[in-house]
Amino acid sequence: MEAADSSPTFLGRLRFEHLFILIFILALVLRFLFLDLKLFHHDEAVHAWFSFKLLTEGTYVYDPVYHGPLLYYTTAGMFALLGDSDLVARIVPALLGTLMVLLVWPIYRLGYLGKRSALIAALFLAISPNMVYFSRFLRNDIFIAFFTLLFLVALLYYLEYGQRRYVVVAALAAGLGCCSKENMPLILMIFGVFLVAAVLLKWVHLKKGWWLDFILGSVVMLAVGSLFYSSFGAHPEVLWTGAFQAIEHWTAMSSQQRLGGPPYFYILLFLLYEVPIYLLALVGTLQAALCVIFLRKKKQQETEHPASGTRTGEDTDAVCETSLPAPDEDETESCRMPVPEVTAAAEDEISYSESDVNVGSDTSLNAESGSEFAPEPAEPIKTQTEAADEDATAGKATPQTEERAPSFLSRMARALCDGADQPGFDRHLGFTLFCIWWMVASLGVYAIIGEKVPWLIVHQLLPMIFVAAFLMTRKKAVLALALSVFLIVMMAHVAFTPADINEPIVQVQNSEELRELFALIDAGNKTAVTTEGVWPLPWYYRGDRAEKITYLSSAADNPDHFADGTYDVIVSGSPDGFSDVPGYQRKDVIRQSYWFSIYDNGDRLVAYYFFRDGKLGSVNWNLFVPGNTTA
Repeated sequence: MEAADSSPTFLGRLRFEHLFILIFILALVLRFLFLDLKLFHHDEAVHAWFSFKLLTEGTYVYDPVYHGPLLYYTTAGMFALLGDSDLVARIVPALLGTLMVLLVWPIYRLGYLGKRSALIAALFLAISPNMVYFSRFLRNDIFIAFFTLLFLVALLYYLEYGQRRYVVVAALAAGLGCCSKENMPLILMIFGVFLVAAVLLKWVHLKKGWWLDFILGSVVMLAVGSLFYSSFGAHPEVLWTGAFQAIEHWTAMSSQQRLGGPPYFYILLFLLYEVPIYLLALVGTLQAALCVIFLRKKKQQETEHPASGTRTGEDTDAVCETSLPAPDEDETESCRMPVPEVTAAAEDEISYSESDVNVGSDTSLNAESGSEFAPEPAEPIKTQTEAADEDATAGKATPQTEERAPSFLSRMARALCDGADQPGFDRHLGFTLFCIWWMVASLGVYAIIGEKVPWLIVHQLLPMIFVAAFLMTRKKAVLALALSVFLIVMMAHVAFTPADINEPIVQVQNSEELRELFALIDAGNKTAVTTEGVWPLPWYYRGDRAEKITYLSSAADNPDHFADGTYDVIVSGSPDGFSDVPGYQRKDVIRQSYWFSIYDNGDRLVAYYFFRDGKLGSVNWNLFVPGNTTA
């Protein structure tokens, strides 16, 4: 018993850094565990096959149908190092998805996130069903998400320190993002609009000579793009034709709505997979709006009563009047909030007072145990309005105070933003306001774009995660952790179910039933494929193995072509192909690919939401092997 009493508790020894490392390890495991569990999606097979051709034949030229060149060069590089396989092809996406969790750390170090907010944001990135699923998926979108977050981090560091090296990092991130997919310029535009507005409104002050840094960044970005899009000089014509081809292609795809959907398409996906993040983001948006009201009211009161605007013994330079991120150090005339030096010490943590709703307290420390997460009572800090309310309660109210009694909205804002007058809060709020703009603009852009595909959700989900993590008090953090159970269950279902799943996230996924066909092909010498849609067979039977398959789409209407028994396996479409072949017996009808069908589940959507069952839409194949003819 004495040993138990004298030893520190587990929670007492747990520090912020330890928890962050655990979350990072969790993200690593979730992205690399059984990475080749599922067969390649149709697009994955195409991307891997082009990468294999780039490695073996040295051929690649940009085609906007298949997006930017970076994926192909990195995947070909991995094939050269580790061999060509499903697992190796997915390593780079899995690595980038894992590193996104680490990029939360520098945002926290700059003071734009408190400790609880940083942990919850990192956790959501680590376990989000869409983030995990598309980190285990050979498509360009997780590349874009990573480079977007890297660009944001570099931009924040440049605005903070004004050092040119951060411009180079930001330019590399922007350039590599543009080399990944054509929607990166849209993201840069969203960021640019906010930055320009912030500069014009004097919320952000650029350092002197910033335009030289902008030119340098533009040159670096264009140089990176030119190298990849020209195939390292092999196709220089792409440098003046590629952009027009991309605009023409994606404008046509958006207008055709080949894979269309309603403007609220992605909201439905959020409700299917990311409900906790979506709801907490709505709460965070409301909190941010009320905090702006509170701070404006507080500033107005301090303007009217300047003597009461500062607490006794408080450094008047410690609290910045603006609610947006601090400007550069060179701008002495601007309001500046010093960045908190984030260490393990208790005095370095921004602590908010605990109100009845417990909102505004990002962390609290227990000096005795050394824990950064153990509860500690905090002395409430009274604002001017609170003091006036107490005076009124004590019978000291004047007509002026009665006239200025706070409205319901003001009281709610004050309650939800208790601690907004603490050092560092302006950075939390300013960063969240930017993320709200980023989130809303992204939701709007992808609602308008006619092409609705599930992987585009990651570009809307990324800012939403940071909005959801705003003002992460102890109670809100407990709620977030409880709601995370939903994320974990859905993530495990969509990413680790070793069978076909009835989910919109798959778009058009190659079926696990193809493994039966692979076994037949491997056991024989010759296979004939008579259907037009052949993927993913070219990927799985590449190189020397390609000799096993003959693609005969023109023979689909002539089963007598196979009367000589040359082929060990014949693949035909079902029901559009032939149902019998002389000298062969039909072995099975298998799914080649499948998708969630709203038409087959539309009358039972509530039941589908909870059970995720029902009928799948699919493309089917008939399989024939030598034997007696059957109908």
